[in-house]
Formats: sequence, C-alpha cells, structure tokens
Amino acid sequence: MNIHEYQGKSILKSFGVAVQEGIVADSAQGATEAAKKLKEQTGTGWFVVKAQIHAGGRGKGKVTETGSAGVVLAKSLEEVPEKAKAILGGHLVTLQTSATGKKVNKVLIAQDVYYPGDSKPKELYMSVLLDREKGKNIIIYSTEGGMSIEDVAHNTPELIFKEEIDPTLGLQGFQARKIAFNLGLEGKANKEMTKFVSSLYSAYIGCEASMFEINPVLKTSDDKIIAVDAKVSLDDNALFKYPDYAALRDVTEEDPTEVEAKEHGLNYVKLDGNVGCMVNGAGLAMATMDIIKLSGGEPANFLDVGGTANAERVEKAFRIILKDPNVKAILVNIFGGIVRCDRVAQGIVDAYKNIGEVKVPIIVRLQGTNAVEAKKLIEDSGLSVHSVVLLQEAADKVKEVLGK
Repeated sequence: MNIHEYQGKSILKSFGVAVQEGIVADSAQGATEAAKKLKEQTGTGWFVVKAQIHAGGRGKGKVTETGSAGVVLAKSLEEVPEKAKAILGGHLVTLQTSATGKKVNKVLIAQDVYYPGDSKPKELYMSVLLDREKGKNIIIYSTEGGMSIEDVAHNTPELIFKEEIDPTLGLQGFQARKIAFNLGLEGKANKEMTKFVSSLYSAYIGCEASMFEINPVLKTSDDKIIAVDAKVSLDDNALFKYPDYAALRDVTEEDPTEVEAKEHGLNYVKLDGNVGCMVNGAGLAMATMDIIKLSGGEPANFLDVGGTANAERVEKAFRIILKDPNVKAILVNIFGGIVRCDRVAQGIVDAYKNIGEVKVPIIVRLQGTNAVEAKKLIEDSGLSVHSVVLLQEAADKVKEVLGK
C-alpha cells in the first residue's frame, strides 16, 4: 500500500528521523492557514507547496489545467494561496502517471529547508527495501540525489552504493558509519547521517514497509541531515497488525476497479491487454497469462477468484472484467480442488442472465471437482460459451476468437 509524502514523513518523524516540517491542506484557504501555523512553529518565511499524489517526478511534472509544476516555491505568505490554487483540483502529469495525470486533492505546505543564499546544500539519495533474491534488506544510496536520480542510475551507476543487511542481525553500527563515509560526510554531518540511517532503518522495520525512498536527503550548510521527501510503500500483508497505518490508505489514488475487486475478496490487477482472464490460484493465473501471450493475445488482467469462489463472486468477477473496454475475449480457467467447478459454472450462467448480452466470446476450462456436472450445466444453459478441456485447447480457441 502506497501512502502520501506527508503520511510517510509522519511515520519517519515518529522513529526519530529529521524531516522537512509541513502541514497538509485541501484548499487555498487551508493552505494559507497551514503556512501561518508553520511560520509560527518553525520561523520559516519561504514555503514549498507540494502536490500530494502517489507518483514521483512531481517537481518536473505539470498540472494540465494551469501549467504549474507539482512542487513550487512560495517566497512569502501571500504567495501561498495562489500557488496552492494552481495545483489543487488539477491533474498532475509526471513520468510516473498516465497521460491524463492524477487529480491533486491535497497539497503539503512545507518549510523551505534550502536556506536563502546558501551555496552549499547537498542533495543525497537513500532508499531501503528487500532484496528477495538474497533474502536481505538493502540500503541503496548515492551522493547524487535530486530530481535526476534515474539519470544517475543509468549513466553513472558507479555513483550508486548498496549496503546489504542481514535481517536476523539488523543494521550494525559500522554499516551506518560506512554509509556516511561513502557519502563523503565529515564531522557533525557524518554523525548526523549515521543517526539518520539508523533511524530510517528502524522506521522501515518498525512499520514492516516494503520500501522507503528518501529523495532528496538534504545536508544543509550547517550540517543538518533532513528528509525532504518520503516515498513509502507498506506491506499489505502486515497491515492487519497496524490499524493506524491501514487507515492511511487513500482509495482515490488507486484504480477504482481494483478497489471494487478488493471489496469483494477478489485479487485483481489491471493490465493493458485484450484477453480477460478469471482463474483460481496465483500459479494457475500466471500460467494462464503465459498461454494467452503464446496464443497471440495479451492478458488484460490478473484475476484470482480464490479457493472459496461461489456463483456470486464469479458473477462479480465477470462484471469487473467486462468494465475494461479493451477486453475482446474472456478465458475462464478453473481447477476444482477446494472450489467446485459447478459453482463456477453457475456463476457464469448467472452472470450471463443478470448482465444481459455479453458481446465478447467466453472460453471456459473447468477441471477437477464436479467438472462433469459443470460442463452439463453450461451446455444445458444454451449460452454461447466455448467449452474446452486441455489448456492447449484454450490457447487455440483464444487464437481463433481473436482472429490471429
């Protein structure tokens, strides 16, 4: 689960990480009030207005309606409402969004930690994530932080450092000091960075995150180390233990169809293809998507109805798949182990009757528990459904209906 920058900073701060202070607002008036309060708290006279969306590259992005960047500087309290108004309600397009962008519902009014006239701030990069292949956590860091970190990784990979951490031992003191040294920091800055790294790793472990990315980590001219941004992804599988973190979910930032699927207990991920697929079990789903590609099609989704699928859930899955206008065919591939094939078949029949005319061809492969009864149920229904037995037959039928 991704969360907003202001939420990520709140988590970081709770673990002792120094962050750029800020207050979130959802209106120009609210932005003004936030700036006034922030000025009282920090003494800042300049403010940074930052769009809050689940995407990176906001500083280089553009709001389509106004042309404003997603991150702008307000050099006075009076400029704040104007800057906020140019962002709020607009659609911000970045390299990590679609061409239509994402609607900005909130902005973060943050203190300007780049001191006016300061010629010696240093932007660094740091992230913490899991290396699944090695079974270790890893801290990735660089002296070249900021908006062009992707270019650094591509053009000068030698400037990207990695520190592997054994999760059973945790981050060791020498590792935090090594990171500070490799970043070229000395004296107070070195000590501050060592503390920053330790606190950041504690936050990553403490909330069972999938990733923390801080870009930039700022070294100020007076050797303070501050998290200026925070991109955080929390592990969905651990959220049941952290209701406060689970409450941070912003469904307006997620695909509406995926949100709807989750509400009905369906594991659904939208893809860009033309063949919708409904399967039970993640492994079978992956195999089904492979066979679709081998037949000349492209999977339009990953959809696992689970091991306890009933007719109602199958009907809902059909409705979700059919919401995608790119779907030209649907492949149902169910192995009846725990789930009964006749229940799935009844769901298909009910979907046809309740949805009305289904204009795309449906290929159904039901094998396992009550497969014979399922096949008879579909045949007796009089529906225009292509029934197959073997996976290769399913692939051939997909190829046929797509005209490949």
